[in-house]
Amino acid sequence: MARRGKKRALVAIGHKILLAAYHILKTGQKYVDLGGDYLAKRQQDRQVQSALTKLQSLGYLVALEKK
Repeated sequence: MARRGKKRALVAIGHKILLAAYHILKTGQKYVDLGGDYLAKRQQDRQVQSALTKLQSLGYLVALEKK
């Protein structure tokens, strides 16, 4: 909403809900909530992958370890 405005944000959310309903009705599967932090986690995964790609393109050998 901050970048595009309130009306566009509402239309985007409506679009997401409509697509979810369509796929639920089409496939007959039950709705599964991905969780409140799904998008944040997905963004974090993208940032990690982007950093890895950048370091590898600079010639570094990278190994990841979780805390």
